[in-house]
Amino acid sequence: MGRTVVTSPPPDSPTTARRLRAARALWRVVAGRAARLASGAHQAWRRSLQLRVVTITLVASSLLVGGFAYLIADKITNILLENAETDVLVRLRNGSEYASSQLKLYNQPQEAQLQDTVEGTVNYLAGGDPTQTSGVVVAITADNYAGVIQPRTSPDVEVRPLISEELRATVAGGKIAHQIRTGTLGGQRTKYLVYGSPVSTGFGQVELYYLVPLARQDATAADARATVVATGAALVLLLGLLAALVTRLVVTPVRVAARTAQRLSAGLLDQRMVVNGEDDLALLAASFNQMATNLQRQILRLEEMSRLQRRFTSDVSHELRTPLTTVRMAADLIFAERDEFDPAVARSAELLQAELDRFEELLTDLLEISRFDAGFAVLDSEPTDLVPVVHRVAERLAGLAERAGVAIELDVPDSPVIAEVDPRRVERVLRNLVGNAVEHGEAEPVRITLGMDQSAVAITVRDHGVGLKPGEEKLVFNRFWRADPSRARQTGGTGLGLSISLEDARLHGGWLEAWGAPGQGAQFRLTLPARAGDRLTTSPLRLVPADAALPFGGPRDGGALAIGPGSGAGALAIGPAVDGKAEVVS
Repeated sequence: MGRTVVTSPPPDSPTTARRLRAARALWRVVAGRAARLASGAHQAWRRSLQLRVVTITLVASSLLVGGFAYLIADKITNILLENAETDVLVRLRNGSEYASSQLKLYNQPQEAQLQDTVEGTVNYLAGGDPTQTSGVVVAITADNYAGVIQPRTSPDVEVRPLISEELRATVAGGKIAHQIRTGTLGGQRTKYLVYGSPVSTGFGQVELYYLVPLARQDATAADARATVVATGAALVLLLGLLAALVTRLVVTPVRVAARTAQRLSAGLLDQRMVVNGEDDLALLAASFNQMATNLQRQILRLEEMSRLQRRFTSDVSHELRTPLTTVRMAADLIFAERDEFDPAVARSAELLQAELDRFEELLTDLLEISRFDAGFAVLDSEPTDLVPVVHRVAERLAGLAERAGVAIELDVPDSPVIAEVDPRRVERVLRNLVGNAVEHGEAEPVRITLGMDQSAVAITVRDHGVGLKPGEEKLVFNRFWRADPSRARQTGGTGLGLSISLEDARLHGGWLEAWGAPGQGAQFRLTLPARAGDRLTTSPLRLVPADAALPFGGPRDGGALAIGPGSGAGALAIGPAVDGKAEVVS
C-alpha cells in the first residue's frame, strides 16, 4: 500500500524568500506611513496654538466628565440596589412571620400535614403578596431535617446552585443574610439578589429564601449610565467647540499680528493691523500699529542718516581727489630731489611719500565702500582661470613676505580652474587675505590652497600666527576693526580691506569666512559659484584646517625654502632666499 508524503518547502526556498520580501516591503510601507503621520501630527502640535488648547481642553474635560459620569452611574446603581434590598428585606420579614405562624402548629417534623403546609406557605408567599415583583422565587428549606422535610420553591425550580454554602450556614445559624448571585433559573441566566432568614417553628427551625431578579435594576442602571455617558460626550464636544471658538477669537489677532510683523521684517513698513472694538485685543492691535509707526519713522530716519552719511563720504572722497593730486605732485617732486636735501629733510620726504600712499589707498577704499553702500557696485563676470590669479597675487606679495620673513606656499591644481568671476575683485580679495596672513604670520609659512568641484571654487589662506579669539572670526570683517590696536603694522593698511573683500564675495554670491584659534593661527576661505548666478550649498575646501589641533612643523629658518605637497605637479613655495631674492620653485 503506497503512502503520500506531504513536505513543506525548506526555509530557504524561493517561495519563503518571496514571502519574507513581501512582508518586509509591507512593513516598510506601514512604518513609513506611520512615521509620516506622526511627523505631521508633531508639526501640527508644535505650530498650532489652537490645536493644543482644544486638545488639552478635550482631554481635561473628558477626564473630568468621565470621573463624574462614573460617580453618578455608581451612585444610581447603589440606590437601585439599596431600594431592592429594602423591599426584599421587608417582604422577607413579613414572610418569615407568616411562615412561622403557619409552621408553629406542628411539634414534630414527621407530621403528615407539615409538607403540605410548607408547600402552601411557599405558594402563598410567592403569589399572595400583590406588591411582589414578577420573577421572584420563594424557597423554604430545612437543612437540619434533611430527608424528613423536602425543600419547596415557587415557582418550582432548582435554587440550590444560587444559594451558597456560606449563606446556608449563616442562615442556619439564626441570622438574616444576603448575597448577589448570577445563575440560570427557568432557562435564562439572570442576576439575583438572594435573601435568607431563619423561621422558627414548633419543632425547630427552617430557612426561608427570597430570590429577587435584578434584571430591571440592571436595565435601569444601564440606561442611566448610557444617559450619563451620552450627556458627558455631548458636554465634552460642546466644551471642545467652545474652546475652539474662544481660542480662535484670541489666536486670529495673534496670527494677524505675526503676519504683519513678518511683512514689517521683510521691509513693508506700511503694514498695519485692523483695530476692531475696544477690548484687550483691540488695545494690542492699536499698540502694535503705534509700534510699527514709530519703527517706520525711526527706520526712515536712520535710512536718511545713512544715505546722508554715504553721500557725505562719497562727496568728501571725491572732493579730496583734487587736493590729493596736487599734494601728490608736490610730494613726488620733493621725493625725487630728496638726495639733495639734508638727511632730516630727506627722511621727512620719505615719510610724506609713504603717508600719501596710505592716504591714497584709504581714499580709494572709501570710494569703493561708498559704491557698495549706494548699491552702485557692478560685477564684470567672465570665465577666468584662477590658477594664474593665485600665482600673480603670490608674486606681487613676495617682497612683503621677504621683509616679514614669511614663506608663501601654493597648493594649486595642474589643470586650469575656470569660474565665471570678476578677476579684478577676486585678485583684490586674495591680496587682502594674503597680506593680512603675511603680516600676522609671525614668520611662519602662509599656505594658499585652491580647490574646485562641480558647482563652486574655493581658495583658503592659512597662517600660523597668533590666531583669533572666540568671536573674533565675525569681527574681522568689520570696518576699521583690529584684533590688537597696539600691534605695529607692516603694510600700513587702511582697515577696510576685509570689509571690501566681504562685499566683493557677496557681490559674486559667494562666502568669505574666517576661522582662528589662539596659538594655532587662522584660515580664511573664499567660496565662489563656478557659474555666475548659481546658489552655493557647499564648499570644496574645509574652513577648519586639518592641522588645527596639531603644532605646525617644518623649517623655521628665515632663509629656508618651504616646499609642500601639492594637488598637481607639486606645491609652489615663494619665500625669502638666502641671497635676498625671492626664489620660486615648483
